[in-house]
Amino acid sequence: MTDEVNLLVIGQGGREFAIAKKLKESDDVAHVYCAPGNVGMPSVGVETVNISENDFASLIKFAQEHNVRWTFVGPEDCLVDGIVDEFHAAGLKIFGPDARAAQLEGSKEYALNFMNNYGVPTADYVSYRDQTALLNNVDQFGYPVVIKENGLAGGKGVVIAKDHDEAVQTIKEMFASGQARIVLEEYLSGPEYSMFIVISNGHYRILPIAQDHKRAYDDDRGPNTGGMGAYSPLPQLSVSDRQRMIDEVVEPTIKGLVNGGYHYHGALYIGLILTKDGPKVIEYNVRLGDPETQVILPRLETALYQLVDAAIDDRPLPEIKESSAASFGVVLASQGYPQKPLHGQKVTLPLNSAGIEIDYANVAGTLTDLHGAGGRLLMILAQGSTLQEAHDRVYNYLEEIPLAGCFYRHDIGAKAGL
Repeated sequence: MTDEVNLLVIGQGGREFAIAKKLKESDDVAHVYCAPGNVGMPSVGVETVNISENDFASLIKFAQEHNVRWTFVGPEDCLVDGIVDEFHAAGLKIFGPDARAAQLEGSKEYALNFMNNYGVPTADYVSYRDQTALLNNVDQFGYPVVIKENGLAGGKGVVIAKDHDEAVQTIKEMFASGQARIVLEEYLSGPEYSMFIVISNGHYRILPIAQDHKRAYDDDRGPNTGGMGAYSPLPQLSVSDRQRMIDEVVEPTIKGLVNGGYHYHGALYIGLILTKDGPKVIEYNVRLGDPETQVILPRLETALYQLVDAAIDDRPLPEIKESSAASFGVVLASQGYPQKPLHGQKVTLPLNSAGIEIDYANVAGTLTDLHGAGGRLLMILAQGSTLQEAHDRVYNYLEEIPLAGCFYRHDIGAKAGL
């Protein structure tokens, strides 16, 4: 045995890039491995491992052979498929909920039932297995109405139908694509916020809050995506409203996990909307979110390694210390994303730009000969003493990037008055 700390991160996107980079900053950590990782990770000292994120047996073997202290799971599909259960069965430590708890993201209906059972405010909803029955009742919540695929959809299985015709078309397309169950949900109106908590069996800490931008195009137009940009902190969110979120949403969620017998050691994302009646939950994700992770971790002054290490071992969780600096990021995505993203386009990034960081995601080649590999390619990030300063750094940099085959939103942060 050796005293050096080796960690393993599962995943390959921008979220995992940010997690691995943050863990590598800790003086306690000798090696951070990421499986499968991406081409940008070695630039921040992270060692990539050529193992698929869904090859649990090979990941377990790697963790055993490399004396990995614990593993941090990034993607939701691994969690829903039971990676935590398999690691535990092998006697290995891992950060993330087991398969039962992961159903809070794996099934929209399961999550909504959980919220109703434990008094967590959310939208009115009905779940349908039968297309005819759903079409016969499609108008019950009025319009606009939210239509959700019940299972995992990578942040893209939600349609806000503006009228009856769009709702009918969406429902038929979802059932035709093989969906077994579809959730029809009341549309909630108000500003949206992303709250992340680290949970250790009933104890929790709240990470810096962020705001994501899900729609593909400016002014919240276009299809839902995995997220096109984010920023933190949120000057438009009052202290009293944040406290209401904790009292009315976070606390009953945690109590529900305890009372329901969930042994939850991992991160939980709570997608919140601040309605005229108070905060309500849009959805749970049982892991850190992408792209919010990329902007909240730079603001986290508490060592991520120490926080996760304590959570896994059920030790008292350290207090969260947030930087006073602002963090701002915009996603560069492939043309056609999210429906049919382009692959293979050359991505040219200006070099040596002060105050700019790049969190790489779906890219291939080398950092000097970079090409798109579909979807969200990377995130341009900056910190600043104010949000405006960070915002201006990012957008000034983006103006220098050739956009052949790529696009980005120009209005990230507009809801904060930027």
